[in-house]
Amino acid sequence: FLFLTAEFCCGFFVILILGNFWFLAVLYLLWLYLDWETPCAGGRRSQWVRGWTVWKYFREYFPIHLIKTSELNPNHNYLLGFHPHGVLVAGAFGNFCTDPPFKNLFPGLTPYLHIMPIWFGCPFFREYIMSAGMVSASKESVSHVLNNKGGGHASVIVIGGAEESLNAHPGSLTLNILKRKGFIKMALKHGAHLVPVFSFGENELFKQVANPKGSWLRNVQEKLQKIMGFALPLFHARGVFQYSFGLIPYRQPINTVVGSPIPVKQNLNPTTEEIDQLHALYLQKLKKLFEEHKSNYGIPAHKSLIFE
Repeated sequence: FLFLTAEFCCGFFVILILGNFWFLAVLYLLWLYLDWETPCAGGRRSQWVRGWTVWKYFREYFPIHLIKTSELNPNHNYLLGFHPHGVLVAGAFGNFCTDPPFKNLFPGLTPYLHIMPIWFGCPFFREYIMSAGMVSASKESVSHVLNNKGGGHASVIVIGGAEESLNAHPGSLTLNILKRKGFIKMALKHGAHLVPVFSFGENELFKQVANPKGSWLRNVQEKLQKIMGFALPLFHARGVFQYSFGLIPYRQPINTVVGSPIPVKQNLNPTTEEIDQLHALYLQKLKKLFEEHKSNYGIPAHKSLIFE
């Protein structure tokens, strides 16, 4: 969906340049230059865009549900770790970039979904994703959100990143997290409470071509991911009028469970040991959240999360 929308926006920009409206393209480039830092400074959300009726149908298609397990005091700032990435990251978008799911369950908190900075270089598309509440995943951007002195801000980070999308096979419970500790350091530096979030059903929306680690396909995908900054999983699902092949995601329920907050005391210069200690606690709480809720969403009792 992001790729298609971005391609359309870039195509429209090329038409402006090649057509008789090149002056509009020049004006937009000037605007882009002046507005370049906005994705790292809280973005520019629009309640009107977040409330579009189409998002209601988007959430109902799967359907997507947000499950609250604990109160989140709006006097604090929070860093929500979202798992797993999946192919579409539908749960993150449906719950944190559209209203009213999060707003109704956690009044007083404003969610910011952090995504790869590369998306904000796409003409026009950047305006659209910022209006939905998406901001850059850069350290500067996360710091801007979590630096709100009055609290009430929630940074939502898909911890596994693009690399984890290559593991997004139906039934997969593998998370890329053991080496990902930057979010822990950010939480410590800003005193933001950590909240594990697990989205059941996220990996069931598409079927991905087999790409086990070590295979030629996986090697190519990983090399491209390092070069371009985003992964290219080869996937398919259903069509408009048939269910055998297409790019429309399967209608599988997505239940995004928001766990209890882990209190974090501000530490401007955390040591490696302190980061590792909090990271281990986060993994423990994430695993506990999964184990407590997996039976509600069709996960067999013998299956558990695999951390890589």
